[in-house]
Amino acid sequence: MFNALGRLFRAVKYLFTGKVDAAADALSANPTVISANYDRIIQEKKNRLNQYKDAISAMIAQEESKKAKLTQITEDVQKLEKLKSGAATRAKQLVEKYNGDVNAVKNDPEYAKCQAAFKDFSSTLAEKQTRVNELEEDLKQLMTNVTGHKNQIQSLMRELEKIKEEKHDAVADVLSATEEKQIADMVNGISNDRTSEELQRLRDMRNKASANARVSRELAGMDAKRAENEFMEYAERSAADDEFDALIGLSKESKSNDKDASAQETKIPEA
Repeated sequence: MFNALGRLFRAVKYLFTGKVDAAADALSANPTVISANYDRIIQEKKNRLNQYKDAISAMIAQEESKKAKLTQITEDVQKLEKLKSGAATRAKQLVEKYNGDVNAVKNDPEYAKCQAAFKDFSSTLAEKQTRVNELEEDLKQLMTNVTGHKNQIQSLMRELEKIKEEKHDAVADVLSATEEKQIADMVNGISNDRTSEELQRLRDMRNKASANARVSRELAGMDAKRAENEFMEYAERSAADDEFDALIGLSKESKSNDKDASAQETKIPEA
């Protein structure tokens, strides 16, 4: 019994799930829903593109910051080079002052000062130069990355434009396919589309109106022809009656001629 109930519940579940899936598929195929889904996808891609642009903008800002640091450190390197050269020049003056006497030069406090400064400048210069090399490598990599991302984002923007165009094509294709299916179903007699029924009803009404107008025209022509025939028949009958009356002496013209003849017969001759 429990197994039977379990099978029943599963069957009901599958039936309900199938109906829901079928309804979802039918709804998803609706042109308005398709257009809305495309709009949603397009908006999501726009949002991701904007995030991508923000990330690239941050990389560009980082690139500009590194360029500014590189410029500053390069200026420091140039300054240290001059300071280092100045310390060496000052030590050479001491050598000239003491005619190359090593002990005298080294015992001069100015020599120790120049020597310490030269070492400090050299050490700092080495650090700065290392930093310059690091910044140059970083900038090189950053510029490569930024260029690659710019190309990528341009490609994504072109893809977005294609999706916008694809939206209209998809909606048009669905509408066209729907119309073709309705026409085919109507031809096969299995259409439930009330639009086709209403269209057929309008066509029938138009044909009926045209037929009524044609019948009215034909009837009007028949009435005119009938009247014409009646007039001709009356004219012919009237002419025949006049001829008959003339032959038997009933017409006015015949009586007038008879009176004239009788008058001539009874006229008394003149003396």
